[in-house]
Amino acid sequence: MVKRASVAIVGAAESDIGAVAALMSPLDLMAQGIGRALDDAGLKLKDVDGIFCATTQARTSAMSLVEYLGLPDAYTDSTIVGGSSFEIHVAHAHAALEAGLCTVAVIAYGSTQRTVGRRAASAREFNPYETPFRPFLPATAYAMAASRHMHEYGTTREQMAEVAVAARQWAQLNPLAWEKKPLSVADVLAARPISFPFTVRDICLVTDGGGAIVMTLSDRARSMRQRPVYVLGSGQSITHASITSMPVLTHTGAIASGAQAYKAAGLAAKDIDVLALYDAFTINTILFLEDLGFCPKGEGGRFVEGGRIGPGGTLPVNTNGGGLSYCHPGMYGLFILIEAVRQLRGECGERQVAGANTAIVHGNGGVLSAQATNILGSAATV
Repeated sequence: MVKRASVAIVGAAESDIGAVAALMSPLDLMAQGIGRALDDAGLKLKDVDGIFCATTQARTSAMSLVEYLGLPDAYTDSTIVGGSSFEIHVAHAHAALEAGLCTVAVIAYGSTQRTVGRRAASAREFNPYETPFRPFLPATAYAMAASRHMHEYGTTREQMAEVAVAARQWAQLNPLAWEKKPLSVADVLAARPISFPFTVRDICLVTDGGGAIVMTLSDRARSMRQRPVYVLGSGQSITHASITSMPVLTHTGAIASGAQAYKAAGLAAKDIDVLALYDAFTINTILFLEDLGFCPKGEGGRFVEGGRIGPGGTLPVNTNGGGLSYCHPGMYGLFILIEAVRQLRGECGERQVAGANTAIVHGNGGVLSAQATNILGSAATV
């Protein structure tokens, strides 16, 4: 068991995002994000001795990044389980720092999926039980979960659209957000259909981008440039790989990963000030609000009505605009960490949540497959 708050995030930054310059590679974006995050922390590349990374565009991402950065002796971890890889990296870095395997760890991501095309950036493996039916993945998989949620609990299309509208309202407060055009529930419903019940506005953006965070032991963190953001607890659960093997379409591994993280942090849902949830599809936010304990199972649709999770609502969710409106370069889990860090440091300007001291960061990988949760806190929580 790692110790609560024994490590802290001391730097966080995006690389270029949106549509990046021609010929930039995922490794270029990782390195750019690392450089900016180290500058944020007041550190240099020579201080780094732990590298954690993942991308679908490099089979051996850690090896390639070590070569790129010229850090042959760095401790490395390239665990990849989709978009939640980076929340798992936080837990792994926590353990590695405590064990003395490294002293300054960077967690990095990069993707040029918009530039090179989604299919080229992330080729799908052949699945003998699914591929012959030609599903449009991942949309078809998430649409199955959404349809089941509608059937079991009476969740409506309008309620799912509320998630997209709230994300867009937050994005309008974020200078870096890719999509800022006004969006209404009616706009979401009238958009181009993709896979029932989703239209294109229920589905995340396709952008380039990357970034990094920097972690170190808390004793060192307290003397650094930025106010430390402490890792209070983490959890993970991998329930399946293929959607046809998901045990229950309306119950995700967030139930288990959240419980683990709350226990380690000594906190509960009622203690959380800011939520950063992996919102690749509008149903994700509803499922994770339920499974992380913010509302009862089946009540997520009703819970998000009336702007509750948007600016001015009672529960701030995805304050950067989320994968639905801010950016989504293939795997989004690193970006929710960056936003949570900035909220807890009080750096978010118009979208800043007043008095934010705790944040839950929940990553999702595959097709609701790999769930990972981090709970972060300011100095007031230690």
